[in-house]
Amino acid sequence: MFICVFLASSQKIDQKYLTLAEEVGTELARRGHTLVSGGAKVSCMGAVARATRAGGGRTIGVIPQALVDIEVADTDSDELVVAADMRERKGLMDARSDAFLVLPGGIGTLEELFEIWTARTLGLHDKPLVILDPWGVYTPLQTLVENMHEAGFTRPNVFDAISWTSTVEDAFRRLEKTTPHMVPSAEELGEATAG
Repeated sequence: MFICVFLASSQKIDQKYLTLAEEVGTELARRGHTLVSGGAKVSCMGAVARATRAGGGRTIGVIPQALVDIEVADTDSDELVVAADMRERKGLMDARSDAFLVLPGGIGTLEELFEIWTARTLGLHDKPLVILDPWGVYTPLQTLVENMHEAGFTRPNVFDAISWTSTVEDAFRRLEKTTPHMVPSAEELGEATAG
């Protein structure tokens, strides 16, 4: 599988988050998967990529030109894709991925999470989406969305579209549990209805 990992790029965080990223990269490689990430060499983003490569896994980094310009690109990536901007970056990461794993992170990680979560809730894809949160960083978010759901602001399937776990082993079990069946492209739909 091509597994996209959304996680922190802050360099002011506790070592335990870097260690978690390393554990994810090691396990990802051990299971024979390819990492798709934000393409930076700093903090957790760099840690997960280095650990994946150290374990013999392949890494694909997708990074906007603005971050290349400030020299944070993971130039050791097996494939480094330079996007024009953040929006293109997310689209390329989504397109290259079979599943999504979210680790503790900041507002950029939340933005990526919500975009994938919303798309899955709307039925635009059915790729597995898992939050790995050993320390409860996202517990207030889960409570917030539960409250929004109770108030009628979200679709009934909002929690069917996502899994929450606290262990690396369980996260990969959930990611690998389902082979996603993608929504057909416009071209595929055209071919299916033609003649």
